[in-house]
Amino acid sequence: MKKQTSLLLLIGIFFAAAIVAFFTNEVRGVEEVTNDSPLMRADVITIDALKSFGDLEQPPVVFLHDLHTDAVEKQNKDCSACHLSEENRQSPKFKRLKDTNKQEVMDIYHGNCQQCHKETAKARVKSGPVEVCGQCHRGKPKAVSDKELIVFDKSLHYRHTEAAKDTCEKCHHQYDEVAKKLFYAKGKEGSCVYCHKQQTEENRISKRLASHLSCIQCHRETVAKKKTMAQARDEKAGPIKCSGCHAEQQLQLIKRIEDVPRMKRNQPDAVLIQAIKTDVEIPKTAPTILMNPVPFDHKSHEKYSNTCRVCHHADLNTCSSCHTVGGKKEGNYVRSEQAMHQLDSERSCLGCHGSRQSKPSCAGCHASIPVERKQQTSYCVQCHTKPPQGSIANPKPEQVASMMLKSRTATTDTYRDEDIPETITVKDLSDQYEPVYFPHRKIVRRLETEIKNDKLAQYFHSQKGTICQACHHNSPATKKPPRCYSCHGKPFNEKELLRPGMKGAYHQQCFGCHKQMGIMKPDSLKCEECHRKRRTS
Repeated sequence: MKKQTSLLLLIGIFFAAAIVAFFTNEVRGVEEVTNDSPLMRADVITIDALKSFGDLEQPPVVFLHDLHTDAVEKQNKDCSACHLSEENRQSPKFKRLKDTNKQEVMDIYHGNCQQCHKETAKARVKSGPVEVCGQCHRGKPKAVSDKELIVFDKSLHYRHTEAAKDTCEKCHHQYDEVAKKLFYAKGKEGSCVYCHKQQTEENRISKRLASHLSCIQCHRETVAKKKTMAQARDEKAGPIKCSGCHAEQQLQLIKRIEDVPRMKRNQPDAVLIQAIKTDVEIPKTAPTILMNPVPFDHKSHEKYSNTCRVCHHADLNTCSSCHTVGGKKEGNYVRSEQAMHQLDSERSCLGCHGSRQSKPSCAGCHASIPVERKQQTSYCVQCHTKPPQGSIANPKPEQVASMMLKSRTATTDTYRDEDIPETITVKDLSDQYEPVYFPHRKIVRRLETEIKNDKLAQYFHSQKGTICQACHHNSPATKKPPRCYSCHGKPFNEKELLRPGMKGAYHQQCFGCHKQMGIMKPDSLKCEECHRKRRTS
């Protein structure tokens, strides 16, 4: 009998605990992790403000900002419920304008957070923890950030200029060191990141703070002008929640302007890039090397990039203002020659053009061209051309650049059909397989079509035979390049380690091209895909 009573008592305690836990969680509303994988959210903020006063005594608090924003809205409150304002701008700090001392900051968090949670729970509304430290200060966070960085590209910029009716001073400003205040410099508008860096500096808050203070404040003001939040959303007032700018799913919903009108900043249509040695001493005994100038189609390049920062990564001044022939501190001592020609940098001309060669339609050919061929001086004349003699007396550099661009001719075709063999017969391995019939002319015409659809390719494939140099990669651009056998012997020559034999050259070239262009079939590594087995009698 006693055993039955004890068993019933244990069951009763179990159910009572379960009921209490159910209602406690219902009131508290804390998002618990049901497995070892944490939640992935865009609104995760790590509260570690006490770190500035020394080592933390407890793990930092993972705070879900959008979750709290929704809770505040349901109480007919706004951001001012947690953030104080100064000079019509809300502080990003919680319930304070600045950090004073460790104890005061800790008391602000504990007092206000716990009090809000108690009041919410008392109203029988989902709330947060109020007593146990470990419910906020978790050693293992219940959520981790999967925040995406929003790119303020040309499309988004145009939408904001339209909404602001070209009042650029709402976003663009400079700092007056004498007057100690911000001012608008018309015609000198630049990117926010030119001044606001990753970390806060003297008189310059960080990029993160600047964007959140200015953007959210403007969005809030726009929302306030609307009668309801629904109306604000319908009229594209701009997001005020973390997920609106940093959740991948929300970023996909942002309307893109495909044909963005040109930015109004009086930028030139054409620029003449010249190597002028104004910052280095040239010894009289040194040989003088004169390079022709490069005409740069600035207007066309604007269309190819989503932001001016692709090239103007430090400011909107000319490249030579930082990158001089000898290099200087303002340009991190990167010389103009390096800035324009570095192959491993997409900020340079050659680097950007080289990245375009990674497209499948281009990579099949360009991946097989030796690096030393790409760096030959014969390619320099593609950009460094001699200025034409025009009718304008003492023309300005922009006028010279414009004339040089107009004198360019694009190459969109190659040789006639009768000059291009229709098929090439590969007889290697003929003791095991039938000969391979390579559709030579068909491949050439396919590549020709790809070039016609690419303006950059049209200009750099300057000769009819340029297209042939992908396969005939060590021969000049000519109608009748030497056969593969002239370089690749049979069999492999051990004295030429970097030059494969005929069999290796064919397989390396064909497989490489198919792979780079994404046309290799899953079973293409089988010999029978190209080689039909020879019939035995």
